[in-house]
Amino acid sequence: MSDEARRWGEPFACAPGMRIEGHERVAALQFKQMAEAINRLEIIIDRLEKRLWLTVYGVAAVILSQAFMSFIRISG
Repeated sequence: MSDEARRWGEPFACAPGMRIEGHERVAALQFKQMAEAINRLEIIIDRLEKRLWLTVYGVAAVILSQAFMSFIRISG
């Protein structure tokens, strides 16, 4: 232990220091919650994107099948 530490004793918790630690803990919890919310939103967006592409491919398939059917009627 250094002379300075012996002279002043052990460090103690002061109110401003404890307040800062409290704010840091709250900020860490808020960032954690925000990250979890962003992850949930990314999952929802991925699901929505899959549904959108399925719809696009379904509409394209209907249009192509109607074009094919009209081609068969004309040539048949």
